[in-house]
Amino acid sequence: MPDSGRQETSIDASYYVAYGRRGQSEAEFLAAATAVVNQLEAELGRLKAEERGNWRALEIGCGTGRLMRPMSRHFLEIHGVDVAPDAIRQARENLQDVPHAHPREIHGTSLEDFADQSFDFVYSFELFPCIPGRELVLAFLREIHRVLRPGGLARLQFNGSPGQSGAAFSSHELLEFAESHDFQVLALDGVSTHSMWTTWRKQSAGWSAGLEEKIAALGDALPVKIHKITNAYSFEPVAPSRGRFAAISIRAEHLPAYTDLNHLRATIGNSLGTVTAIGAPNNIGWQRIRVDLPELEATGLLPVQLFWLDRPLSEPATLRVIPPGPSIPRIVAAPQRVENRRVALALEEIARPFDIEVWMGGHPVEDVEKICTDPRPQRYQVNFRLPEEIGPGLHHIKLNIGRRKLPPVPVEVVV
Repeated sequence: MPDSGRQETSIDASYYVAYGRRGQSEAEFLAAATAVVNQLEAELGRLKAEERGNWRALEIGCGTGRLMRPMSRHFLEIHGVDVAPDAIRQARENLQDVPHAHPREIHGTSLEDFADQSFDFVYSFELFPCIPGRELVLAFLREIHRVLRPGGLARLQFNGSPGQSGAAFSSHELLEFAESHDFQVLALDGVSTHSMWTTWRKQSAGWSAGLEEKIAALGDALPVKIHKITNAYSFEPVAPSRGRFAAISIRAEHLPAYTDLNHLRATIGNSLGTVTAIGAPNNIGWQRIRVDLPELEATGLLPVQLFWLDRPLSEPATLRVIPPGPSIPRIVAAPQRVENRRVALALEEIARPFDIEVWMGGHPVEDVEKICTDPRPQRYQVNFRLPEEIGPGLHHIKLNIGRRKLPPVPVEVVV
């Protein structure tokens, strides 16, 4: 990822036209935000418990402060920044009963109001996926690096889906940026989707350059012990060879503290998996390592082993791999009411999105937009505008995927 140093960049409130949070109702936002708050709170387990009570946090793109309120209970101070003055005025009103919450307007991408190394936790939800320019996002990342203290965490959402609105980044680009700025990458999920999340820990300058020396110091030792391997979605000691549930959770002990996603590798049989998260140690020192499986041809008992690049870190353990179940296309989310003549559906296990046909009231729907939101469960968002022939009242949306006809979805159209 190119990084030409700190540059003057600008951003104004006009980008909020594409900023999803601004178009949501309070109920819609809170429904989405609940899962985000749970994610953010889970990441706090990586910070030292003995420092609890002294933590300071910063939200980039705080809007009207709806995430700052639930997150404020974890921090001595929580700050939020946004370029939209109306949003900041509303945030101050919404948070007037939270004296340690401080929303403020910023101009451009500068965090100049904050001193170097002044925050323990920085997070951003929905902002970066919708900023139109890549350099604007990079400028924010450089500022986040500056204001985080060594050991502090950043939990950030990006657009990982090229071709959509907003500045898109590949997982490789984010990993490259993190390594060049001495960030330890602890999680990276939602790759190739519009909602790609990553967790970084800021390390001291020169940390990345010193990793090879640390690995060399291990000699021939295999420090990591794998205690257990289960499916990442259940406690079953089995995983399918491909599909949405083809991911495992490895419980490991004595993982070196400097291990990160830029260098940790996991093999399943003769194939390389994709490590997507390294959890914080639990009360007995075990850590969970999540690995997405490649599309495996082999099934049965396969060896699983951890590596630091080409150097083994553990003895092999065993995973039972089974054939995947049948794919069943289905609608997982649909509106009950349509008030602006625009409809968004969420579908899963869609192997052939170009086969999707939409009908409503006996009329074919034209210009159907199909966006992949998560490639592993083959999840798609299908967007369209109601045909002109559809008036107020109860109607049914019908979807055909090739020869398969999905159950009709009733919606009430309100004009």
